[in-house]
Amino acid sequence: MAKLAVTGGGRCNLTNSFEGISSLSEAYPRGERLMKRALKVFSQEDTVKWFEQEGIPLVLQSDHCWFPRSQNAMDIVRCLERGMKGADLRLCTPVQEVVPEQGSYLVNAESFDYVVVTTGGATRGLSFLNALELETIPPVPSLFTFTVPDAGLRSLMGLVADASVSLPGTKFTASGPLLITDWGLSGPATLKLSAYAARYLAERQYKGSVLVNWLNAGEIEVRERLRETASAHPQKQVSTVHPLQQRLWEHLLERAGVRKDLRWAELGGKGLNRLTAVLTTDTYPLSGKSKFRDEFVTAGGVSLGNIDLSTLECKRHKGLFFAGEVLDIDAITGGFNLQAAWSTGFICARGILKTIQAG
Repeated sequence: MAKLAVTGGGRCNLTNSFEGISSLSEAYPRGERLMKRALKVFSQEDTVKWFEQEGIPLVLQSDHCWFPRSQNAMDIVRCLERGMKGADLRLCTPVQEVVPEQGSYLVNAESFDYVVVTTGGATRGLSFLNALELETIPPVPSLFTFTVPDAGLRSLMGLVADASVSLPGTKFTASGPLLITDWGLSGPATLKLSAYAARYLAERQYKGSVLVNWLNAGEIEVRERLRETASAHPQKQVSTVHPLQQRLWEHLLERAGVRKDLRWAELGGKGLNRLTAVLTTDTYPLSGKSKFRDEFVTAGGVSLGNIDLSTLECKRHKGLFFAGEVLDIDAITGGFNLQAAWSTGFICARGILKTIQAG
């Protein structure tokens, strides 16, 4: 509940329309196969319908994200709390271990016929599951911002550009709004890239380089756009006619070694090439992930190989189910992680109900 209260900047981005997602791997770097099944059982449309039936009007934004119309995450929290009325809630009671014993499970030495593990991101490890001898994937942070020790870039804090970012020498790339901060890079483009490359970056201790394509366009297209500008405004200074925000453009001119008072007609072939290179492959050192430890999703957890994907019941231990981020499933920002929680939670509940009815 605490996580729900702060997600989406306190507004709770509870799902996504999935418009523009051509393959689920774009939204789910890990767990795509499970989510294909899960969304057929409980889809994003089902999520919207369920919350609205529970008295929570929702609104779809232009970025395809669904929020409560009130823009208040606490409405979602209170809705779920109402649904738990009558349940025996034990708060501030850490689970020390889950131990199988003669068809049931001991949880902190108390016996249960069914157990559903929904502990979320496994940032504190999965040692409480040791007695079950399951295959687990070591968790690493996902959805984090980048620390970039470049004073020129950081001086542009607060500026947002529609760009693409990538890691040189890899296929990891993401595009969208890119926010420059006083510590480096943030915004949807950065967060998506951190999700796609979560393990790659962890293995390299978040050190390396990040490449920015400020126009999110190919080199040939960018060079042609610059030529058109030079042809249309030959006597204008390069600092006065351009495709980007003024502060960012002046920063990039400096990185390209192009004088601000130079006229477009004077740019020449070499100047054009340097400017094209900076606009499409502007490379900065990456010295770490966000200093505020604000990552709120992990990649890793209980391996999906342990799980019956149709019920989310453990193959080796009947009556034991898993849902949400504790599984090796995670998504990019935009409501996709919460949709995974709603879908897998529904499947678990349905699986337990069927087992009880069959028994």
